[in-house]
Amino acid sequence: QVQVVESGGGLVQPGGSLRLSCVASGSIFSMHAMGWYRQAPGKQRELVAAITSGGITNYADSVKGRFTISSDNAKNTVYLQMNSLKPEDTAVYYCNADLQITKWELRDYWGQGTQVTVSS
Repeated sequence: QVQVVESGGGLVQPGGSLRLSCVASGSIFSMHAMGWYRQAPGKQRELVAAITSGGITNYADSVKGRFTISSDNAKNTVYLQMNSLKPEDTAVYYCNADLQITKWELRDYWGQGTQVTVSS
């Protein structure tokens, strides 16, 4: 069994910062890639940022320069540092993990989501 659990969401004023964390635990051979997606009310889920086990990162244009993704491969953990937050960043943020369950099998897992609200 594999679990993916996010933490760190909350309410913040415009211009503020939050740090999200996501831990994958259970029977995991290794981490292939992890990332953050978000879904605002009435909108489709979209990629925010992703990072491979080799440290290659990818960001949505809307968050470049404001958000930073990082990871600790040994702990199967990914972080999202969010600075200069805007009201349009308000959404449920989901962690996605592409994990090597065995040496030959790759599986995709999602967390339950954490709410981020940017409002004055």
